[in-house]
Amino acid sequence: MTRALVLMLDSLGVGASADAARFGDTGADTFGHIVEVAATGGADRRGTREGPLDIPNLVSLGLAHAAADSRGKWPSGLPKKMPRGAWGYAVEKSAGKDTPSGHWEMAGVPVLFEWGYFPRKTPCFPQELIAGLVKEANLPGVLGNCHASGTEIIQEFGINHIKSGQPIVYTSADSVFQIAAHEEHFGLDRLYDVCLVARKLVDDYRIGRVIARPFSGDSCDTFERTGNRRDYTIPPPDSTLLEYLANSDHEVVSIGKVSDIFAHKGVTQTVKATGNGELFDATLRALSNASEGALVFCNFVDFDMLYGHRRDVIGYAAALEKFDARLPEIEVLLRQGDLVIVTADHGCDPTWFGYDHTRENVPVLAFGPSINPMALGVRETFADIGQTLAEHLGIGNLPNGTSFCSDLKMGAIV
Repeated sequence: MTRALVLMLDSLGVGASADAARFGDTGADTFGHIVEVAATGGADRRGTREGPLDIPNLVSLGLAHAAADSRGKWPSGLPKKMPRGAWGYAVEKSAGKDTPSGHWEMAGVPVLFEWGYFPRKTPCFPQELIAGLVKEANLPGVLGNCHASGTEIIQEFGINHIKSGQPIVYTSADSVFQIAAHEEHFGLDRLYDVCLVARKLVDDYRIGRVIARPFSGDSCDTFERTGNRRDYTIPPPDSTLLEYLANSDHEVVSIGKVSDIFAHKGVTQTVKATGNGELFDATLRALSNASEGALVFCNFVDFDMLYGHRRDVIGYAAALEKFDARLPEIEVLLRQGDLVIVTADHGCDPTWFGYDHTRENVPVLAFGPSINPMALGVRETFADIGQTLAEHLGIGNLPNGTSFCSDLKMGAIV
C-alpha cells in the first residue's frame, strides 16, 4: 500500500473554461496573466521580486505544459523543457466557481445544484435573515450588509464596529455569508458563536459557507485579518473520497482549511496553520509521519486570500516562487509508490476586475518516485483526481470520474 498527497494551490487557474462567459469571465487566466505581468519586469511594492516568473520545479513537473494545453498558447517567458511528471488540466463540471464545489468535485462529488446567492445591492441580505441573526445572537445590530472586499470593509467599518459592538456582515459573488469582528473588542469565541447562529439561518437560502473573519489592530491603518478564520460549510451532498477512505480505516490528514470545507466529514486528523509557509511546514510534518495508505491534503489559501482576491499580481508571483523553492523538501520525503497531486479549486485572476473568483480550468500535475512523464490531456471533471486517488489507495471506484492511475504507473513520454 502507498500514500497520497494533495497540494491544493487555492485559485491557481490555468485559463478560462469553455463556459466562462456564463460567469462573465471570458479571458480570465490566473496563471497566464501572472506570468505575462512578471515577464514585463514587474516588481512588488517592497522591491523583493522582479523579472520573469522563476518556478523551475513547477515547470519541471509540467505546469507550463498544462497551462499551454488549457489556454492554447505557451505562457510567455517560461522555459520549454520536457516535464518529469505527468501533466494535464481539468474542467469543472460543478455549477459554481466556489471553494466547496471545487474541493468536493475533486474528491468525487460534483455540485450539480445551484447554490443560493445574495443580490449585488445594498442592503444585500434579506431583512428577515438579519433580524433573526440580531435576535438569536443577541446583537445590537450589524454593519456592512453589502458585497465587499474583506480587507476594504474592515477599513471602512472597523472603527464603528469597535465603538458599537455590531459585527460586520458582507458577501461576495460566492455563496457566502461572512462576518468580520475584532478578536479582542468583540471576542473570538463570540464571533464563532454568532457564525453558528448564522449557519443555521442561511440553510434556508442554500448558502454554502458562513465564514468567520476575525481581525486585530487599533486603527484603519493597522487593522489586519488574523489566522483564526473558520469556515462553516454545509456537508457535501454525497460521500467524498475522504469519507470513503476514513470508513476504510485510512488516515486522512487535513492541513489548513480543508477540514472546514468538507464540514469535517472524512477527516481523521486536522492540523491548523496560518500562512503558506506554516502550511508547508505542517505538510512536511504530516507527510513524515503519515502511515501507509494515508491521504495528506493541504490547501494553500494565501494564493487566493492574500493575492487573488486582493488583485496583487506580483505578490501572487512571489508566493508561487516561494512555494516552488520548497517543493524539493517534499520530494525527499516520498517513498516508493507515493503519489503527489498538485491542483487548484478554481481561478482568481489578480488582473481581473472586482475581487471574486474566476471560472477557469485547473492544473493537474502528478509526480512521485514511481510516476513516469506523460500527458494526461484534458480531464472532463475534477472528479478524475478523486477517482485516481481512490484507485491508488486501493479503496475501489468512486461514483464519479475516470481514473488515470494505471496510466501513471505505465508511463508514456509525450
